[in-house]
Amino acid sequence: MQHERVSENVYWFQSDIYAQVTASVILGPQWAVLIDTLIPQETEELRDYIVNELMVPIKYIVNTHHHADHSWGNCFFPGAIVIGHTLCHELMITRSSSALAEAGQTSQFYRELDIIPPHITFSEGNLSLRVGKKQLQIFPTPGHTPDSISVLLEDERILFAGDAFMPLPYVVGGDAEILAETIRKIGSLGLENIVQGHGDIILRGEIEESVKSNLDYLHVIQRVAKTAARRKNQVRYLEQHDIEACGKSRVALAGTAQELHRKNLIWLTQLYQSQLNQESEPT
Repeated sequence: MQHERVSENVYWFQSDIYAQVTASVILGPQWAVLIDTLIPQETEELRDYIVNELMVPIKYIVNTHHHADHSWGNCFFPGAIVIGHTLCHELMITRSSSALAEAGQTSQFYRELDIIPPHITFSEGNLSLRVGKKQLQIFPTPGHTPDSISVLLEDERILFAGDAFMPLPYVVGGDAEILAETIRKIGSLGLENIVQGHGDIILRGEIEESVKSNLDYLHVIQRVAKTAARRKNQVRYLEQHDIEACGKSRVALAGTAQELHRKNLIWLTQLYQSQLNQESEPT
């Protein structure tokens, strides 16, 4: 696990194990807010660093969405109040619980975990939280998943974006058009830093280009997938459009970017194929 100080009383952590997933902590004088939990195999190390080095207990956890690498570590912070989208609560009770049970069939580690869904939920507007002198605004940023939320540290203009902003936008299970709207919104916030759900922190001078790169990528993969959906040999056509051909680097996200890109194309192609099939059905 990597870690660094982002600003006064704000720390960032990055996984050494899985796709550079991140977590962050915002410290107050008596308690702290944790944003996401890393993968559960690293959560104990994260917790021990906060408790033993930063010496502030976690009072709140914000889950930016329900995926395991952001929320399955909640159970390592007994007594913490978890905040998330209303859909995050529903998806953790259903999908996360069943996924954990399946993982537990082959791993003792997962059998010892519990799914802790959000205690405080919202579905629209902003949720405000004050940590010492720091004011947080928590709001929906859908697209990667329908339950995605982000956290804005107001005075410092730091956005903890979760997977709404990544080195490679990932739309499997989400909506590419909605994600593009979210990325445009993020680009308009006048930010100093974007803390991505995966990957390194984006600095102020890099934000405009990062927003453009992500929007361009989403545009390209939608165009490729729409064309593939009309072709007989879809696999060969998609193979011709690897990650570099679509404007991104395969070395991103600790080498997982090409596989995520492949899944993006397959997901979108199947989506557009389904739409075409529905359009061709007799009424």
